[in-house]
Amino acid sequence: SPSSYLTQRQEFKVALAEEKINLKTLRELCFNGIPFEGGIRALCWKILLNYLPVDQTQWESFLKKQSRWNTYFKDNEILLQIDKDVRRLYPDMAFFQRPTEYPCQLILDPQNDYETLRRRVEQTTLKAQTVNCNRSGVTNVSSPGKALNLYPSNEYEVLPNGSEAHWEVVERILFIYAKLNPGIAYVQGMNEIVGPIYYTFATDPNSEWKEHAEADTFFCFTNLMSENRDNFIKSLDDSQCGITYKMESVYSMLKDKDMELYLKLEEQNIKPQYFTFRWLTLLLSQEFLLPDVIRIWDTLFSDQDRFHFLILVCCAMLILIRDNLLAGDFTVNMRLLQDYPISDVHTILTKCERASLRRPKLFCIFTMLGFFYFFILRDCY
Repeated sequence: SPSSYLTQRQEFKVALAEEKINLKTLRELCFNGIPFEGGIRALCWKILLNYLPVDQTQWESFLKKQSRWNTYFKDNEILLQIDKDVRRLYPDMAFFQRPTEYPCQLILDPQNDYETLRRRVEQTTLKAQTVNCNRSGVTNVSSPGKALNLYPSNEYEVLPNGSEAHWEVVERILFIYAKLNPGIAYVQGMNEIVGPIYYTFATDPNSEWKEHAEADTFFCFTNLMSENRDNFIKSLDDSQCGITYKMESVYSMLKDKDMELYLKLEEQNIKPQYFTFRWLTLLLSQEFLLPDVIRIWDTLFSDQDRFHFLILVCCAMLILIRDNLLAGDFTVNMRLLQDYPISDVHTILTKCERASLRRPKLFCIFTMLGFFYFFILRDCY
């Protein structure tokens, strides 16, 4: 209701007005969704992703230091792959093709001897061949609706000199990240993770924050990738921190919560990597529309054990379509899992919340009973 929404906004304002923000309180507020108005969501994400310190007195000096980043690198092969991916970022939205209000003047100024990445791509003599950076043998981590041939980059209008499209800002973020992190560089799909973060910061109604959307996105993306990067490193696939272990964890959790559905998928030889690879590595950014992805990320970012929560979300998504999966054959079920049918993310998050709250309560009860019997037995002997 309007009154409860106003109350929620007021609670956020009070929490964010503290000189030293109480992170526990903020996490609890964010878990149920963050208001967009007043730039509250963008600010909360920066805090939840450990970009901004909880001490507000440090913000001004911190932002000045973090915004002083300007580097130009030479790696055409990585740049071409990034360029191809970012040009088709959220093709159903006009936002990423529009010019940013805050282009990088240092690069665009004709007085300076800098070349834009757009110009560099146009002038490169390398052939635009596909870089084989996909993971775990998956040919394309993007969903069918985002296939390159459906959205050729030459359909996009080229902006005049002195302007930069939002996708060009995302391209620069990913290129700099790749060069500063040579161990992982750029892997196809990272564009789908950085996109919602940049969109959230670049549409912040607070112009003072909006102006620094590029730098803020870079550092928040870097912090998020520090937690998620193992999913993109092939040599770690079969380790306990690798993507294979996490994909199998989805089935392990499903087995615990819905044995019948688990056995059905096993019987049809539907392996978790056939669909959970994309769900987990891209944080579900390909499964829902951007506003719904942002809503899921509100809760995901606010959870301290966010990647365990992501596994819980994936499990909930399976259970919510259990009737369809139990009735379907291999082909029908693969189609369901590759193009998830439920668009109401509130239903999914509610299912997760019930599942995640139920277990700790039972755990506490059994733990207390365990201690109780321990002391009884000890007294008996």
